Amino acid sequence: MSDFAQSVKQQADIVRVIGEYITLKKAGAQNYSGLCPFHGEKTPSFSVHVTRQFYHCFGCGVSGDVFKFVQEIEKVGFSEALKIVAQKCGIALPKREFNSPEEAAESRLRGRLLELHEQATVFFEEQLKSAEGARAREYLTGRGLKPETISTFRVGYAPEGFGGLRDRLSGAAPPDVLRASGLFSYKEQEGEARNGSGRLYDRFRKRITFPIANEGGRVIAFTARSLDSEEKGGPKYLNSPETPLYSKGQVLFNLDKARQAIRQQNFALLVEGQMDCISVFAAGVAPVLATSGTAFTEQQARLLRRYTTRVVVNFDPDTAGANAAEKSIALLTEEGFEVRVVTLEGGLDPDRFVRERGIQAYAEALKGAVRHSDYLIERARRLFPVRTPQGKVEAVNFLLPHIRRMPHAIVRDEFAQDAAQKLGIDSAVLRQELKQAAAKRQGHIQSMAAANLSECERVLVRALAGLPESETFHRASLAMTEQGAHFEGLGIYATLRALAERQQADPLEAVGPAERTLVAQLLMREAEPVSPHELEMALATLDQHFVERRQRRIRTEIADAERRGDLGRVTELITERMELDRQLNKLDQRMRELLEQA
Repeated sequence: MSDFAQSVKQQADIVRVIGEYITLKKAGAQNYSGLCPFHGEKTPSFSVHVTRQFYHCFGCGVSGDVFKFVQEIEKVGFSEALKIVAQKCGIALPKREFNSPEEAAESRLRGRLLELHEQATVFFEEQLKSAEGARAREYLTGRGLKPETISTFRVGYAPEGFGGLRDRLSGAAPPDVLRASGLFSYKEQEGEARNGSGRLYDRFRKRITFPIANEGGRVIAFTARSLDSEEKGGPKYLNSPETPLYSKGQVLFNLDKARQAIRQQNFALLVEGQMDCISVFAAGVAPVLATSGTAFTEQQARLLRRYTTRVVVNFDPDTAGANAAEKSIALLTEEGFEVRVVTLEGGLDPDRFVRERGIQAYAEALKGAVRHSDYLIERARRLFPVRTPQGKVEAVNFLLPHIRRMPHAIVRDEFAQDAAQKLGIDSAVLRQELKQAAAKRQGHIQSMAAANLSECERVLVRALAGLPESETFHRASLAMTEQGAHFEGLGIYATLRALAERQQADPLEAVGPAERTLVAQLLMREAEPVSPHELEMALATLDQHFVERRQRRIRTEIADAERRGDLGRVTELITERMELDRQLNKLDQRMRELLEQA
């Protein structure tokens, strides 16, 4: 973290900043609480700690500092979050510095490309309203799009000529920036070097244009539908190429408009094409996104995870759509999403279904979405003749990769059992194949709460979650280094180790998701940081438990040696036990002294 960021963090009041987004109420000496803005709830589980300046939701598990909150709520990167917090606190921003001339040039290029795409969008919107745009308007009306929907999605029309947009933007940027925008094509003239210096002409011609926006609503690319047949007008849909602004596998169409509804309703509806998405959104289903005709990517999964981990897939029923659905299901499942699938009656795509049967029928279809495992099993039954042994083998082989990808063992086992039953597999060999597939990927469910910890464990966590330069942190981490065996018997050993080794990192960032809630619970409950006396009591208790465990082990070994008649080993063990007794007496005395000091 830069010096400026550290300064802003120290001056920022996290309660005031978060209070601008949600209503917070006092909930203790150091805590404020409210309804979590990151998931739907009726009872407040979102807490903010005044002294330690962090937040944590005990409902969905999100946590972080003031910058992390702004990043998540505004959906921006760290730099932008830092700028927002500084502005809220009235702190002047330093002049932006770049690491290299290349980085500065790239930033300037992105800014100019955003401006060009905005100007292109306005141009296409104007052309849709022109006389030449009459045919495009007729087509859109025939597809059921109302003027307000066309305006909301900024649908436009690219005229037939080769230079309409080029002439409009010719004075807005130099030729090299226009080429980099992806809005133009160019053809090398005879005698010219093949270096991209040919004359520019419009990429989109005689096409309806659908702007593609980033999360913030800025246009970064276009999909354009031809009004002519493929023989005359080229491919039915033509997309912007990869540019410094746009990478197809990293963008979700309509996320800028749907993200709030996705967060509030805690699910996202995935469709294939832009028209499917627009029709469904206009009909009233707000949390809908389009993958632009491709299977889901890891980058898109990470993007969507910021808003929800529950997805309903409704791809086209044709072969390409089914294949894309399978790939998307596989990736989303592996990434930990809860996936359900909708198959519409009559083999209709979402756009046509909504137009022909209405939004109520579509809403009912969404309610009937099935688990992705049920969808895949049914698809395996359709693809392979399970009446024959070979068909059953092929069906199982179709399902095995999906079973392996499921992150939790219990869910994998349930999938395997359902598949065996519905495919009519009686063969012990095939059932064993399913069980092995369910076992090949290890998974565990871990639930630990602060209430389940001993007082000793609570104190150790709080001490190691403190400032690394504090006396209690130093003492606790030194004890872990010098007496590591004393800590290894604790169920939270891994959490303590992660906190002790974090150096300057925030404690909630140093531990895994499963432990984050535990640490947050303890920190939210503390009225004051751990005192040196509390820590010494905890370490003394830890030492006592370690010696007592060794005593129990020694007693067991003595009994075994006596049964074997090994008198020499019995003597050694008795000597060791006596030493342990002396150690325990000293520890008891130390504990009494600490209690008297309390």
